[in-house]
Amino acid sequence: MGLFVFLLMLAGTACATDLEASIIEAVPSSAAVPSSTAPSNGVGLEAPVTELIPETPSYIMGRGETWAELLVSFLLHENNDADSSFVEQLAAYYIREAEIEGVNHDIAFAQMCLETGFLRFGNLVVPEMNNFAGLGAIGPGEHGVWFPSVEIGVRAHIQHLKAYASVEPMQRELVTPRYRFVRRGSAPAIQGLAGTWAADPLYAEKIENILRRLYVFRDQYYESKTPH
Repeated sequence: MGLFVFLLMLAGTACATDLEASIIEAVPSSAAVPSSTAPSNGVGLEAPVTELIPETPSYIMGRGETWAELLVSFLLHENNDADSSFVEQLAAYYIREAEIEGVNHDIAFAQMCLETGFLRFGNLVVPEMNNFAGLGAIGPGEHGVWFPSVEIGVRAHIQHLKAYASVEPMQRELVTPRYRFVRRGSAPAIQGLAGTWAADPLYAEKIENILRRLYVFRDQYYESKTPH
């Protein structure tokens, strides 16, 4: 009886070993994809490895991710003819005024870059107007609103942007005369500015494109500071 049980156990071990071997053979070695291999693009070719596109915020109300020095460097990178002292002052105002009203200063700054052509101006609005958002610049004969200082011009932009994005009250005295034309809270996200703030159907996409460029610039800054 003891010999019979021993023979049964020996046979069972052999079967289990054969089964394990058959399972291993059934999985091809190519099933483990090396980390250096790009995923297939579905047509039998390896997809090219590309850099990740930074995500951009959608909602206008919120906090920005950048800081004054980065905003200055970014704008001067896009327009090296801009006055660096003026850009430093402008960036500081955008961060401060946006923080007071709860607006994302990255979005506001990107919109300013779009409206002014990175401070090149050249359309209806001229630099002396301190109008950084094209407020009231509708066409011939309607060149836009003049503001007494850079600070007030930035404040008007931030307040106008908040009026589109939120129904919350302003934290400071209203300085934008165009406020009465805005339906409060009608555009909480950037996409809502197309066809409202500007007639251009691609207006929001243009702001988002500048935001992406800003964040790529930020990521390159971090990369340059990372030891290799």
